[in-house]
Order: sequence, then structure tokens, then C-alpha cells
Amino acid sequence: MNNRVVITGLGVISPLGLNINEFWNNLINGKNGITINTRINTDNFKTKIAGLVPNSFDPYNYIDKKHIRKMDRYCHYGVAAAELALKDSEINLNNYDPFRIGVFVGSGIGGIETFEEQTFIYLNSGNSKVSPFFVPKMIVNILAGWIGIIYNIKGPNLTYVSACSSSLHALGEGFLAVKNGLVDVAIVVGSEAPITNMAIAGFENMGALSKNPDPNTASRPFDLNRDGFVISEGAGALVLENLSSANKRDAKIYAEIIGYSHTCDAYHITAPDPEATSIKQAIKSAINGIDIEQIDYVNAHGTSTPYNDKTETKAIKEVLGDRAYKINISSIKSMIGHTLGAAGAIESIATVLAIYNKVIPPTINYSTPDPECDLNYTPNKAVSREINIALKNSFGFGGHNVVVAFKKFS
Repeated sequence: MNNRVVITGLGVISPLGLNINEFWNNLINGKNGITINTRINTDNFKTKIAGLVPNSFDPYNYIDKKHIRKMDRYCHYGVAAAELALKDSEINLNNYDPFRIGVFVGSGIGGIETFEEQTFIYLNSGNSKVSPFFVPKMIVNILAGWIGIIYNIKGPNLTYVSACSSSLHALGEGFLAVKNGLVDVAIVVGSEAPITNMAIAGFENMGALSKNPDPNTASRPFDLNRDGFVISEGAGALVLENLSSANKRDAKIYAEIIGYSHTCDAYHITAPDPEATSIKQAIKSAINGIDIEQIDYVNAHGTSTPYNDKTETKAIKEVLGDRAYKINISSIKSMIGHTLGAAGAIESIATVLAIYNKVIPPTINYSTPDPECDLNYTPNKAVSREINIALKNSFGFGGHNVVVAFKKFS
């Protein structure tokens, strides 16, 4: 079977907004969503900034109150994003066989806030005080389980854990499930809530985070003076359908997915292969059969780390050749920071909206060109452009590389 797979619903919970319109308007206006980190006490940390979901987020607006205390914060974000995407799609799941609907979730570290909280309780008060909800709040797959429970979805229910490429893996696998006729509808969610003491300590001590104390300039992908990423949180959700199903209900269609590939560097636990061999292969496989001249935009992984940005640039240039200098590239991590395992889903939403609205969001904080990063990164201001095909890249610790290709729907 070779179904065409279209995107009919989007939902986002992010530092730049709690709905699609707010998120998109802030993106194209180049608004910075990174702030001073007020979630935890940062007195003992060098890192004082983060991308925080606004305090106005209230899980009670999205989730039955009887479930909320049983969920970690990453589940609150993920279920909320799924609810928004389903509402946006205007799909009635009751009209579908529940075994023909799938849930595909990506998260890098799942319920780390619960893990940290309950470990503290155990060390200070003993094992009898550990919550009976500790395990089902903390495990990474529980968000997918909750979505199945809440919406009575009984088909494939899977969670992908591949660090910062987790939710792009989930999107790709959801795409394949619809394409190959395993399901008629796939709900894809990426969610992360890593603004905790342990998570920040770990990333800070390994040297991955920006040392810049200014939230307005710290995240600067592809800029010569980039010095690390800014940790962030949030969730993104996409509703995928086969075209026949979408047409039957006259659904709004944002874009079509036409390619997906993933590879492994087999090189280092955190650093990318400087030759970008496996990244190049992932891009080549994702665009197999696609006319390179139709590619107009790449939504980059673009973490703002010294090695990632130049390696990604090298891969794009070597695969796309002269076309690499004619396309627009941007990293929305410049505005929202790095949402880790949620990044693939949230940034795919930005990519899809760019195609749908014919506007490319900028890479803000770009001021000093890097000779090794010499492409058009859409610096500081959005650009209006017809986008026929766009690529989304995500790369994760462990050498995981994922590329998804989107096409303007016609």
C-alpha cells in the first residue's frame, strides 16, 4: 500500500505561545521566547536562562482534573498539545475504528521532574514516602498510554526515545504507519519538561549549554560566536491522515509528508561525525526521488553548538550542491531554545506552517557570519517565499539522525 499522507491538525505548547496562531505570529516576528529561569533556584548554576512555557499554561484547561495529579509535567504538555491538534483537525475519532488509529510519541527523558522529586523524598524521608504514582508518572512511554486512554485509541501505541531526534522519529514512524495502511489516522506528539536541577546540572557539566547570561542573545545558531544551546521545554502534536480519509471529511490540509529517513553516526556518544557521513545519507534517503530544484527550505536542527551547526551545514552543502545556496535555512531554536526530544515535533509544526503560509521564520541573533557556515540562514527577519518542498532535520546524542521531507499540498 502506498497512501498519500497529509497533515490535518497542529497543536503546540511552547515558550512562544500556547496555541498555533500565537506561536506562529511570534515566530515570524522574530520574538525571543528565552527568559531568566524562574522555575528552579539557579544560584548554584552558571546557566541562568531557559525556554519556559508561560505561567498562563494550566493543565486543567486541557485534561480532566482526576488525571492531572497522576501525570508528570511532560504529560501535561503532551496531552494538551494533542488536544489542541485534534481540535484543530476537527476530526471526530468516534467515526473511526479505534484499532485503526495510532499514537506515536517522542520524548528524550520523559518524567525527569517526577524522578528527581521522588528521589529527593526517598533520600530524605525513606521508601515509605515514595509516591505510588512514581513509576507511572516517570516512565517515558506513559504519555502515549495516556493519550490512548483519554481518546479510546486502541491501535499502535509507541514511544521513541532517541534523545533530540525522538519526536522526529515518532513523526516518521507515524508517517510510515499511515502510508503503509497500518492505520488511517496517526496522532504524533513530542513532549519534554527538562527544566530541573539534575537535567540542567548534567547538560551544564558536559559543556553543552550556552554560558551567555543574556536571554536575548544566547541562542544564536550558525553565528560565529555561538557557544552552546539554551535548554527549553514544551510539546508539539500533529494529526496525520491518509488523503482519502482527509478528503472524505473535507479536512483542511496543511502539507503532505513525502519522505523520511534515519541513520546512525556510529561515531561518538555526543559529538557529531565531523565528516557528516550518516547525516548526508539520511538526507539523501529522505529526498530519494525528489527533484532537488524543488527544495526551497530546510528547518535545521541548528542547536547553536559549535560542532553541530558546521556539521549540518557541511551535510546540506554536500548533498544539495549548488541548490544549497539558493534555499532558505533557519533554526527556530534561536527563539525557543532546544526542547530536546520535543524539538522534532515542534519544529516540524513550524516547517509545515512555513509551507502553508509561504513565510520562512528567521534565525534571530545572527550577527557574525562563520566562514564554515556560509549558507542563507534567513538572518533576523522572516522571508516570504513559495515553498514547494521543505526538509526538517533532527540529530540526537548517540549519533541518531532523522530527516523528514514535507511538500506543499496539491
